[in-house]
Amino acid sequence: MRKLLYEAANILIQRVSRFSPLKAWAMRLVGRRGMKKAIVATARKLAVIMTRIWRDGTTFAWTKEGLPA
Repeated sequence: MRKLLYEAANILIQRVSRFSPLKAWAMRLVGRRGMKKAIVATARKLAVIMTRIWRDGTTFAWTKEGLPA
């Protein structure tokens, strides 16, 4: 599972062109800490998001407009 999360984070940072708050956060982290640390941190953040989605039964919101108030 760790390898899959790492790959997903790597793709999110390097190849995804669609804007999301998660990608913006990851790109700021790349500038501050470097690519490898940013990928690992993004993978962890993805794991936390997936866990919350699984527990709450919610869906992922690409933008902040999709978030509940």
